[in-house]
Amino acid sequence: MAGYQVTASSTTDLPADYYVKRSVPIANYRFHLDGEVYLDDFGKSLPLSEFYRRIGEDGAEPTTSQLNLSDYISLFEPILHRGEDVLHLEMSSAITGSIQSAYFARDQLSAQYPDRRIYLVDTLAASAGYGLLLDKVLDFRDEGMPAEELYNWTEAHKLNMHHWFFTSELKHLRRGGRVSASAAIVGTFLNICPLMNMSNEGKLTPRAKIRGKKHVVAECVRRMAEFADGGTSYSGKVFLSHSANMTDAQSVVSLVLATFPNVREVQVSDVGTVIGSHTGPGTVALFFWGRKRVD
Repeated sequence: MAGYQVTASSTTDLPADYYVKRSVPIANYRFHLDGEVYLDDFGKSLPLSEFYRRIGEDGAEPTTSQLNLSDYISLFEPILHRGEDVLHLEMSSAITGSIQSAYFARDQLSAQYPDRRIYLVDTLAASAGYGLLLDKVLDFRDEGMPAEELYNWTEAHKLNMHHWFFTSELKHLRRGGRVSASAAIVGTFLNICPLMNMSNEGKLTPRAKIRGKKHVVAECVRRMAEFADGGTSYSGKVFLSHSANMTDAQSVVSLVLATFPNVREVQVSDVGTVIGSHTGPGTVALFFWGRKRVD
């Protein structure tokens, strides 16, 4: 039986050393800011503090690029060449078309390496929700689960990964088309914080309009209690990512720990530059395992 390598992309929004510690090769997305092209490389090319200052205080408007065919070939081919298969997890196809390039790379490389397999998973996830799914996959890999079995498990359980998040910086949602210009103006004036989640199609979906940070934090955690495995008895891992918003992130962490006595820790990470290009500063996102997403 051939060995295999699990791969991913930079948009899992996990710390840079995570990929090193867990032996995960990644493909780095790119973003464009003020006429320059940068790698989504955990703040190495552009520190996250400067990135969020420039798009927050200075009003810069970044754009992002999909991964292309050569990105995936560069990621996959060294693994195939040394005689291993590939299990690649990619960010939701409802957010980026990158996985189409991964399919093209698989087709091209399969002709060159007919004895090797490339398994591709459209995770229907993003940010540290994508990261939490990757984390579980790596646990099974480390326990010795074969590649095809792990691929089938991932396909069967990827919709059990829940994403709930909010932001008070509505101008970035307006720019991305998530809210209208008029709704952004009124919402900002009234201190409205949209509560959103990831649908079963992998789309960012508004679920409620909540006035005030305290209330949206409480509602975010209430949704976790509603959907998490075992409700408030949930004992699985919890990840949280934020975009230059540690104050609200800590409020969510504190309430999660108070609400779920079996949760000992919430792993907090930064929203990276690619996801942050669309959310802007001010976002807090909570991720956990629960019953399958159905809408």
